[in-house]
Amino acid sequence: MLDRTVAILDSFSLDQPILGVRDVARLTGLSSSTVGRIMVYLKDLGILNQDPETLSYMMGSKPLAWAGIYTVTSDVRTLALPIMVRLQEQTRETLSLYVLEGDERVCVERLESQETVRMVSRVGRRIPLYTGSAGKIFLAYLPEERREEILNKTKLVPMTEKTITDLDDLHANLQKIRKLGYAYSRGEWILEAAGVAGPVFDSRGQITAALTISGPAQRFTSERVLEMAHLVKEGAAEISTELGYYPNIKR
Repeated sequence: MLDRTVAILDSFSLDQPILGVRDVARLTGLSSSTVGRIMVYLKDLGILNQDPETLSYMMGSKPLAWAGIYTVTSDVRTLALPIMVRLQEQTRETLSLYVLEGDERVCVERLESQETVRMVSRVGRRIPLYTGSAGKIFLAYLPEERREEILNKTKLVPMTEKTITDLDDLHANLQKIRKLGYAYSRGEWILEAAGVAGPVFDSRGQITAALTISGPAQRFTSERVLEMAHLVKEGAAEISTELGYYPNIKR
């Protein structure tokens, strides 16, 4: 069914943004009954809209939301990469870039450390927001209403023995993060790992990504954490500026 669904969506274009069932059937070579059934399903999902009078279809709002995610992700990755390369050369640790997707964070770029002992993960992995430095930086800087919405429906399941699972403790930690301007975690979602994260803001002043420096916990001494925190805040601020964020401008 997926290939037929994609074929139906591919029928729409700038030249033909509004199509009827018979139009799509002709363009795809599928039967009108199959096209009609799938298009009704896509309408129910918000992917397509239907004119109540002509019964013709057009793109709905959901693809626009997907396009926005792609655009933000693409822009952030492109602008962040040279800064991540520089930070990796300075720290010799793993650099990662996360974006918010739904109620989770997903890694969209990663530069692995060249050290023999290192923490290895993968691009595309989805991780809850309540654990780890990148997740907590999102929670700390999201609008309060959105933050509470996420926390109210998220069960704080321990991923390791060091995961924060008490809501009051988590709120206190988020308050500290906002005060310091960076997040630090040690063993919260991988017991042997530590990381520091800084917030990346878009032109509207909203958090759009999290930049992290991570590695084996034994290398993250107190002194080195402060050094990493300075670097990650500086790097995240550079990316934010590239995205058009100027903190001194009132919005």
